[in-house]
Amino acid sequence: MPLCPKSGYYKEILHVSNIPPMVEIIPFQRPLRPALPTVIGNVDYLEFHSLLKRIDELLIQSGVERLFIEKSLEYTRLERGGKITARDQQFAIKHAIRALRCTLLRLLLEEDYRGMSRRLAECQLFQWFCHLDELGVVQVPGKSTLHRYAHWLSGREMEVITGALLQAASSRNPDGTSPLHLVNAVELDLIWMDSTAVKANIHIPVDWVLLRDAVQTLVKAICLIRKHGLKYRIPSPERFMSEINRLCIAMTQCRRKPDGKRVRKQTLRAMKRVVDTVARHARRYHALLDLHWEKTDWSRAQANEVLNRIELVLEKIPAIKHQAHERIIGGRQVPNREKLLSLYEEDINVIVRGKAGAAVEFGNTLLLAEQADGLIVDYKLFRDQAPSDSKCLIPSVCRIEALIRGPIAGLSADRQFDTHANRAFLAQRGAFNALCPRAPQELAQRRHEERFQQMQKRRAQTEGRIAIVKRKFLGQPLRAKGYGNREMAVHWAVLAHNLWVLARLERADELREPLPEAA
Repeated sequence: MPLCPKSGYYKEILHVSNIPPMVEIIPFQRPLRPALPTVIGNVDYLEFHSLLKRIDELLIQSGVERLFIEKSLEYTRLERGGKITARDQQFAIKHAIRALRCTLLRLLLEEDYRGMSRRLAECQLFQWFCHLDELGVVQVPGKSTLHRYAHWLSGREMEVITGALLQAASSRNPDGTSPLHLVNAVELDLIWMDSTAVKANIHIPVDWVLLRDAVQTLVKAICLIRKHGLKYRIPSPERFMSEINRLCIAMTQCRRKPDGKRVRKQTLRAMKRVVDTVARHARRYHALLDLHWEKTDWSRAQANEVLNRIELVLEKIPAIKHQAHERIIGGRQVPNREKLLSLYEEDINVIVRGKAGAAVEFGNTLLLAEQADGLIVDYKLFRDQAPSDSKCLIPSVCRIEALIRGPIAGLSADRQFDTHANRAFLAQRGAFNALCPRAPQELAQRRHEERFQQMQKRRAQTEGRIAIVKRKFLGQPLRAKGYGNREMAVHWAVLAHNLWVLARLERADELREPLPEAA
């Protein structure tokens, strides 16, 4: 079988970056890798092959892969108490490379963890990109390993890596050429900014539906414990499921009755009685499993998963009962900051958008800032209720200026970002103010400025950029649970998106081989 010409020590990423190393990296022997087969007759495959090949070059030329390895080794060294053997280092380097490449490829393919593991086993091209192709047996990571790869580094370290890619894309060699072999180094000083809502993977948080969710989760946990051999004498747990579903149907039909308000209150009181009964049984089964988990076929860690599931719901039952009582029986509104939107998702907010089809969304606010080529130069996912767009502008510009090591040249955004303080801030830095004015008279005057008109017209592309990031690289809805996981998903999405954009820019040494033609 023909072999890949790049065999020997792994030096491609050890000496190409100007980034000073944080830890000394010992070169290690790469395994022999088979050459990729020549495929003809499928243009889509060949285009994706060219895209992956270009991203492979960018990871090495920009120093991103080296930096990712150094961050991984730093973490491994701290985990080992400051000492790391050559064997541990080689193991960490191998899996750091796979973590970076497997996660990027999964986002490009828009696959979940299980589907990605299968695709890696099927396709030799994907094995080559992720450095899994070895002579003999090819061992691909499973879904759990791919999940660990997606959380290989912290969010702060991912921000540093994303910034390093942008700095490499905007830098120039002493002879004026781009280190990434682009026709022109990208400019990061013209900014277009906007915000969007990243929806959480929850249903619409109707108050009485949260009561049904609590009953379903607790009943399923009780059935699971009974299935593994621990039982109390109680009525069939499935009866509670049927009863809460019957009450939910009755609640939806209350609006059609003349005395609908009275019937809704009666139905809610019946639902609360079912919840209290199920919660009482769940507490008994929780204590039973905690004391006698050895009688099941579970380990203690597996038993703790079920215990934590029960505790999570039991803690929130008083809050959801109070919320439903206030809104349905008391007829009083609950402030958004006090609302419980989901039993399973925390740190999500009510985001009032006021748009057709999305007047209100539930999730987190995401701020994005892009440059002329579409590279995302700044982003922030807000855990709590986000401030107004106008208050996000100054912190974002400060982060961008720290990245590019200089002032920005201009900024464009919609009228939500326009305030007197923001205009004064941009004027102080000598940046061109292309914010859409709130006052109609001022907007009518500025429409005659050619540069303002161009930057405002270009702002329409930012809406498309937001859609690409959300739908292609994040997924809609975003399936990551918990703010920490959602934030990590945003870090990876921005890195994958920027590599995807750079890979499609025109190269200075355009030496693409012609596509093979079918005989």
